[in-house]
Amino acid sequence: MTGNSVDVLIGGGGFAGLTLAIALREALGPSFAVTVADPALVANYAKDERASAIVAGARRLYATIGVWDAVAAQAQPILDMVVTDSKLGDAVRPVFLAFSGDVEPGEPFAHMIENRYLVEVLAAKAKACGIDLRSSAVRKVNPDGDAATVELADGAVLRARLVVAADGARSAIREGAGISVHGWDYGQSAIVINVGHERDHEGRAEEHFLPAGPFAMLPLKGRRCSIVWTESKRDAERIVALPDDAFHAELEQRFKLKLGEIKVLGARRVHPLGFFVARSFIAKRIALIGDAAHVIHPIAGQGLNMGLKDVAALAEVIVDAARLGLDPGAAHVLERYQRWRRFDTMTMGIATDGLNRLFSNRSDILRVVRDVGLGLVERIPNLKRLMIREAAGLVGEVPKLLRGEVL
Repeated sequence: MTGNSVDVLIGGGGFAGLTLAIALREALGPSFAVTVADPALVANYAKDERASAIVAGARRLYATIGVWDAVAAQAQPILDMVVTDSKLGDAVRPVFLAFSGDVEPGEPFAHMIENRYLVEVLAAKAKACGIDLRSSAVRKVNPDGDAATVELADGAVLRARLVVAADGARSAIREGAGISVHGWDYGQSAIVINVGHERDHEGRAEEHFLPAGPFAMLPLKGRRCSIVWTESKRDAERIVALPDDAFHAELEQRFKLKLGEIKVLGARRVHPLGFFVARSFIAKRIALIGDAAHVIHPIAGQGLNMGLKDVAALAEVIVDAARLGLDPGAAHVLERYQRWRRFDTMTMGIATDGLNRLFSNRSDILRVVRDVGLGLVERIPNLKRLMIREAAGLVGEVPKLLRGEVL
């Protein structure tokens, strides 16, 4: 493509958008023109103090497109994980389920990495690949015939054979295409913080199911953890507004002291939780990926990884079409992407919704039922291995990039 015409324009320069751009450039070379447009490109994402779990399949994707080596030193392997179920005031938290081992020899089922490190490396890789990066939002998309006219907020106008919405849960591209979402708000919020502690976590992740919701302790490099702490919306707002001493007391009651004294590092952040899925992942000349297509509960740590699975599937569909000389934005090409991803997304969304409803309650009867269920899973090694591979993104119709295969 030449001039103001591109093959693919990606609205959104977060993890999903940059990863897709790099995957396409690595597979199809500079003759396949890719533009990424995002007003917050690099600068705002680089300030993100949050951390994300990168499961084995996503790590393979990043290794295949030449990104993982640059962030591996900042990534903490999750070597094992334990699940408990207790009331807040219980002195002892019995472990009902424990996961350990690798998905393959020497390959942990997940790593934790701080968002700022990954997005910086992705942006640097995108620049090195010659991808057109524009610090402007997509204002309007007008599909007409064999391309779409895309207006950017800075006044630029481009023609793109395919527009990819990677612009988050409140996607302007999705709304402009008239694609509605269905789902619900949980009435819960996640308090997200990083903490330092005296003793080494030894790569262990812990998820404590408390009546208000899960309290997850996820290991970071050094003697630090990322905390994802679920409360009702009202309680979450109350807790984060507490003075430092009172907040520390609430945190310590949940974190406990087996890793020694703890200290909050950085800002306290609150994120409302819900389950929302777009009624269609495609429209004329448009495809949705990541949070623009779906938002799920963080109870299983799959939100980002589902978005990267979208990226891997869409990249494979586009590359297959381009190599056959087909239009990457044609309806039949996009239908293949939707068939691949929408059922899997709904299945994972329903599973996480069910887990949240089962564990985020104060019913003693349900507590007995779920603890018996966890105990049964603990005693069936093959089922545990299947669950680990499912969480690692390695079950079902796995895209090539998640298998570590070059497109």
